[in-house]
Amino acid sequence: MQKLTSQADWMARAAKVLPAAGFGNFDPGFIAASGQGSRITDENGAEYIDYLIGSGPMILGHGHPEVLEAVLAQLPKGMTFFANNALGIELAEDIAAAVPCVEQLRYVSSGGEADMYAMRLARAYTGRDKILKFEGGYHGMSAEAQMSLAPAAQVNFPTAQPDSAGIPQGVADQMLIAPYNDLSAVEGLLAEHSDVAAIIVEPLQRIIPAMPGYLQGLRDLCTKHGVLLIFDEIVTGFRLAYGGAQERYGVVPDIVTLGKIIGGGFPLAALGASAEIMAHFDKAHVGAEGWLMQLGTLSGNPVAAVAGLKTMEILRRPGQYDRLRGFGRRLQAMQVSALNKAGIAHQVVGDETLFDIYFTDRPCLDYRSARHDDPAMNVTYNQVLRDHGILKSPGKLYPSLALTEADLAQTEAAVAQAVAAIS
Repeated sequence: MQKLTSQADWMARAAKVLPAAGFGNFDPGFIAASGQGSRITDENGAEYIDYLIGSGPMILGHGHPEVLEAVLAQLPKGMTFFANNALGIELAEDIAAAVPCVEQLRYVSSGGEADMYAMRLARAYTGRDKILKFEGGYHGMSAEAQMSLAPAAQVNFPTAQPDSAGIPQGVADQMLIAPYNDLSAVEGLLAEHSDVAAIIVEPLQRIIPAMPGYLQGLRDLCTKHGVLLIFDEIVTGFRLAYGGAQERYGVVPDIVTLGKIIGGGFPLAALGASAEIMAHFDKAHVGAEGWLMQLGTLSGNPVAAVAGLKTMEILRRPGQYDRLRGFGRRLQAMQVSALNKAGIAHQVVGDETLFDIYFTDRPCLDYRSARHDDPAMNVTYNQVLRDHGILKSPGKLYPSLALTEADLAQTEAAVAQAVAAIS
């Protein structure tokens, strides 16, 4: 095949075979060519410090030599089997040892699948139908998850708004929507609706932190009303701490979903809970009526499992999370300093391991309040960063353990240019 060297050539080619010229993920105008450590290179040969890191999974950076060695050792032994394998079992053991609520788990290939099955599992276990989620919360691409993810219009709670065509009204009828960080709203909904199977929540909603006591309040309300609490830890698992948000915040849900980091850069996700709840995946245990069918061609494949095992082994080494948080603090501080000097109103929103800047002076507590006063300012800020060799999502910045002092110095210089552009 003829090698194309121009991003423009690749974009023209993509436009013919891909809707909207992309995979539906990041900016289709960026064509990634390679990644190494903290850096990513596009098809024009331009190099960037990568704060996108594959939307989170590359916490060690690209091409970590120990992960590569483990993967290359596995490849000639087999890439997938559609059967149990020792590496997948070993990874399940490590996850169960790390994550407080997990006694057993099931593998899938994506976080969206994990969230879909988690909601279905809650319905099977409780015998109830409704799911409560939070406006702006992201839980994948299932019909339930596509309710009030990014609603354009503000409607009264708990009305669910579909964010996609092709979703029947019946799905919306089984979903209750609440504002994040508002316990009284949740308490009122649970008092009014006795048929709620579960609350599904991101412990860090996109980048919005839970207010002190909020997650424990959800835990207490779920226990009071016999509702299962699902933590979507696709992003926060093994990022906020080795034991994820459950370790970081000291709140234990009934079901957890995990992805991104546990696959070490390969497609892998999981949902886990107590053995009692997970028994619904065992037909011999719960019978045909209580059985939750679940299978997937690549679920638990050994290549992803060995990459996840090695990634988690590295994360267990002393000082890794201190280093990651140290990078995050420095990245936050350099932006705060530059913006303060320029007199630009802003909020740092998120955790040191995952955050971004909102250009506003008001607190960002939920989907409706976490907004830029001038969205164009954010567009300019991120574009100037990219022009100066910084690649990030328009709404998130992921530090990685591959960052160097040179990376931080280049980032600080780019931030100065971006702040000057919006001043």
